[in-house]
Amino acid sequence: MMDKTFDPAAVEARVSAAWEEGQAFRAGRPERAGAEPFSIVIPPPNVTGSLHMGHALNNTIQDILVRFERMRGKDVLWQPGTDHAGIATQMVVERKLMETQQPGRRELGREEFLRRVWAWKEESGGTIIGQLKRLGASCDWSRERFTMDEGLSRAVLKTFVDLHAQGLIYRDKRLVNWDPKFQTAISDLEVQQIEVKGHLWHFDYPVVDEAGTPTGAIITVATTRPETMLGDTAVAVHPDDERYRDLVGKRVRLPLVNRLIPIVADAYSDPEKGTGAVKITPAHDFNDFEVGRRNGCRPINVLDAEARIQIAGNADFLDGAEPEDAALALDGLDRFEARKRVVSLMEERGLLRLVEPNTHAVPHGDRSGVVIEPYLTDQWYVNVKPLAERALQAVRDGQTRFVPDNYEKIFFQWLENIEPWCVSRQLWWGHQIPVWYDAEGGIFVTESEADAVAQAKAKHGREVALTRDPDVLDTWFSSALWPFSTLGWPDKTPELARFYPTNTLVTGKDIIFFWVARMMMMGLHLTDQAPFETVYLHTLVRDEKGAKMSKSKGNVVDPVDLIDRFGADALRFTLAALAAPGRDIKLGPQRVEGYRNFATKLWNAARFAEMNGCELKADFRPEAVRETLNAWALTEAAKAVTEVAQGITVYRFNDAAAAAYRFVWNVFCDWYLELAKPVLQGEGVDPAARAETQATVAFLIDQIAKLLHPFMPFLTEELWAIKGQVLPTPRGLLALESWPELSAYTNKQAEEEIGWLVDLISEVRSARSETNVPAGAQVPLVLVGADEGVRARVERWSETLTRLARLSEIGFADAAPKNAVQLLVRGSVAALPLEGIVDLAAEVARLKKEAGKARAEIGKIDGKLGNADFLARAPEEVVDEQRERRDAEAARLVKFEEALVRLSEA
Repeated sequence: MMDKTFDPAAVEARVSAAWEEGQAFRAGRPERAGAEPFSIVIPPPNVTGSLHMGHALNNTIQDILVRFERMRGKDVLWQPGTDHAGIATQMVVERKLMETQQPGRRELGREEFLRRVWAWKEESGGTIIGQLKRLGASCDWSRERFTMDEGLSRAVLKTFVDLHAQGLIYRDKRLVNWDPKFQTAISDLEVQQIEVKGHLWHFDYPVVDEAGTPTGAIITVATTRPETMLGDTAVAVHPDDERYRDLVGKRVRLPLVNRLIPIVADAYSDPEKGTGAVKITPAHDFNDFEVGRRNGCRPINVLDAEARIQIAGNADFLDGAEPEDAALALDGLDRFEARKRVVSLMEERGLLRLVEPNTHAVPHGDRSGVVIEPYLTDQWYVNVKPLAERALQAVRDGQTRFVPDNYEKIFFQWLENIEPWCVSRQLWWGHQIPVWYDAEGGIFVTESEADAVAQAKAKHGREVALTRDPDVLDTWFSSALWPFSTLGWPDKTPELARFYPTNTLVTGKDIIFFWVARMMMMGLHLTDQAPFETVYLHTLVRDEKGAKMSKSKGNVVDPVDLIDRFGADALRFTLAALAAPGRDIKLGPQRVEGYRNFATKLWNAARFAEMNGCELKADFRPEAVRETLNAWALTEAAKAVTEVAQGITVYRFNDAAAAAYRFVWNVFCDWYLELAKPVLQGEGVDPAARAETQATVAFLIDQIAKLLHPFMPFLTEELWAIKGQVLPTPRGLLALESWPELSAYTNKQAEEEIGWLVDLISEVRSARSETNVPAGAQVPLVLVGADEGVRARVERWSETLTRLARLSEIGFADAAPKNAVQLLVRGSVAALPLEGIVDLAAEVARLKKEAGKARAEIGKIDGKLGNADFLARAPEEVVDEQRERRDAEAARLVKFEEALVRLSEA
């Protein structure tokens, strides 16, 4: 006997063990040696991480795809693994050292610190893998990879060395986004622009003559960063600005520092902003860097790696000037403290003209949360322009397509304007850059220290001391190689030949530039093939009100908590059902609970079948069923199989889930089992009809298990095992079974008859509800102008019609009775005489009043949604909520109007 209730926790553990024992997810199974391959690489989660809702969505979608393709007979590889996540992991370990009051990274030294990181990785790094298994992810876990595995590290080193040899990797002194907390460069993509309330300070700079003597004239500049004035090397005005035309070419004496700097004409200066004159600090602003380069103004760096003022020993700062003692006293101050001091000093000298409130965007590190500094430093860069051209062409040529396709435009815009990629990071955890330097600054780029030593000896004619570059590579450098490095590249392995290029990449829309574009560029350049055929970009998971989840808001929904409460199947089905293309998912516990109820419904239906003798028959032939009801159920199942398969293959997972849900809950449970009860439980039933119905019910539960398996693998695997126990020979795991093939079982005649019955009962129920017929009241039904076919159907199903539609009697007439609601069902007209049962006039008045309220609410919402100011200012979730309310009111209005039409005909 089946357990009375479905216990997800017990079932999930049991089923997981069965999958592992049967090696269900291994790629390259002997029986599939000749099968078509299908491969997906997992977006490697950070080794620091635990399962969050984005992971749950991403991996659910991937698992639906790979389980579906595995059932379609393909040799499936879902490649798992984790990312070393340089900055994130180093941050976690450093924080752990601090919390346990142990020596910090620099006190420990590089070797000991890295030993600690590896130990932490071994201890905690498998957390997310265990959680992915709990979700039901059917990866080939025997092939798990880590971005710092020996093989993957070799791929990284070879790539760096080869790109350098090809002139695509080079060292340059440029401005970077500098994180003063982590003391490393970070990419543009790791910078968040945050609106802050600040000030715009207007400073007077005195104009001097050729001898450096003040002329009495001043030029006023406006700045949000007074502390960087110490590094000013020019003042820029627009060439067409009449106010300053006579000053172009002259010089000013930079206050506090006493450096003489030129006034230059440059179109960057906007006459409409501030004073129209801007201070140019090339070492501390990306735009100023370009202005300085155009006008021959060299950059002067006045901040150190921790964003403190750096004057002592800074020859560039002096530049022949004699700074005031007050300026020299700023040395070592934090940038924000220095800002206050500079403003105070300028005010003391009468050079602070105006202070204005100013709200502006300030760059912050997405992990550190501190203000990012544009910082002039030597870094390693990849010239990605030629690589980007190939990636663009691959998408234009259709080698790779994006789903939804609107992301192609975003992809094009970014790659067409791509800048050199800064790949060096001033961290210790990661792939150390394979570059060695000699004492003279000579550079040796090789895959090993031994090769570097050999090259240095060949150059110098003797052995020389070498120092390795201390920096590591950007995490995304190794991640860019993931689709092929995990398969053994640069070696020509059998796995690489069989599973590369991969079929589909499933990832979030937020890392299209971080990861997708870089994999495209590296894959095409290094393997001459695009790394995947299709990129499916899913949306974000938000809280139930539509707000973005964040720890600070306290609205983070933990997927592991939901799995503990409702089971992995319920969470997976919820995410699939809500994964409409282009729309963010609003997720709350109630939604998951609803799909837990769906799992319970199926379990109860399977128990009902068991209690009514519905057992699998090895010799059952669905195509030979004789009972109309059974033929209809098989026809509906065939339709559902087609719809689910179509939804999955075109990446409309919500449509696929909806089709499966509709068949299981509405068709199978609510209609088929209900209509089959008299056959299964009644007295005097034809034994052959009962046996056929029992066998059909059991067969359909098997097909439902297959149909739902990609979405709800634990429940379906359990049902498959339980139901298969009665068969004469044991059967294998459902995960390795074939996808249902039911197209041959379609019966048009059965669909027309049972479909008509279902539609008629549904229409009667709707009419009763819409016209406020009391739930317990029995009403007559009149079939108007019924032909012989309809009369025969009514005869066959009269008992079912009377019971399920709560009818007092069923009659026939040539015309609809007076005061009757008319129903049109598949070309047949039916009528419900309601006189004496419902006060028709009062009901019409009520419906008109409700319709009026709905129209008024719709008008009110349309007013908001048509207001450009509201759309611009309201948070995204508030706008979405208004749209959803409008949809709900519109649906209510349709119901009221339909009911009014029914009653107007009565």
